[in-house]
Amino acid sequence: MSESDNILASLSTVRDFLRYAVSQFNQAELFFGHGNDNAYDEAAYLILHTLHLPLDMLEPFLEARLLNHEKTALLQLIRRRVDERIPVAYLTHQAWQGDYEFYVDERVIVPRSFIYELLGEPLKPWIEYDELIHSALDLCTGSGALAIQLAHTYPEATIDAVDISLDALEVASVNINAYGLEEQINLIHTDLFTGIDNTYDLIVSNPPYVDAQSVRALPEEYLHEPELALGSGVDGLDATRQIIQQAAKYLNPHGVLLVEIGHNREVLEQVFPELPFTWLNTSGGDGFVFLLTREDLL
Repeated sequence: MSESDNILASLSTVRDFLRYAVSQFNQAELFFGHGNDNAYDEAAYLILHTLHLPLDMLEPFLEARLLNHEKTALLQLIRRRVDERIPVAYLTHQAWQGDYEFYVDERVIVPRSFIYELLGEPLKPWIEYDELIHSALDLCTGSGALAIQLAHTYPEATIDAVDISLDALEVASVNINAYGLEEQINLIHTDLFTGIDNTYDLIVSNPPYVDAQSVRALPEEYLHEPELALGSGVDGLDATRQIIQQAAKYLNPHGVLLVEIGHNREVLEQVFPELPFTWLNTSGGDGFVFLLTREDLL
């Protein structure tokens, strides 16, 4: 009898697999940064998703006995999470940003931008009415998550979504089609503003922003994400510099720029000491997303 057969013979119920998965995840000292922040929540999600059960309803099923093919599928996923350090979102091809669900695979980073929290009401001091947004641009769109959330927040706006990666745009297309937004969101294959002819009332970007030293120290889970979408030069600001230097040309009068920059606030302010950055409050704090108006940039 193989080791797998022995394990499968010892595990019968959802509770058994939950205990086993949590133990395995903790023993392996996995990193949790792609949707969950602890072994229990990750194990519960993986089990409920694999068994096609409601994701918010674990308790009623804890004593349910599993069929052999269900046990085999679960054990395989638990082992892949441990042995290969694959983020759980890539195992299930499912991720959330706020209340929005997206398809993901290893062609894109797992959505986790703070920018979506700032769309609509938090921008009222700069954009008094949502109806004033007639056009918006999502630079480095990746999975298309922010572009889709822009489209829902500003339903009258035309959205352009840009990425340098054709692979990423293929994933974005899957998500845009799933939300039925093909007529509102235009996918554009280019590098930042290169070849863009339009101007916008709102530009958002969650560009690569990890500095070289931090890229080398990333947990193994992040190595499954596209390197192109993570690192951005020695100080992590290569892409952000270009965005700041060029954005005014692509903003309409009273236009607004929102950019996420990770932990680079101090470095960014040193690089652009003359710019009046407004740092917006998010669930992660007030040092991750800055706002500049077209007038600020000029």
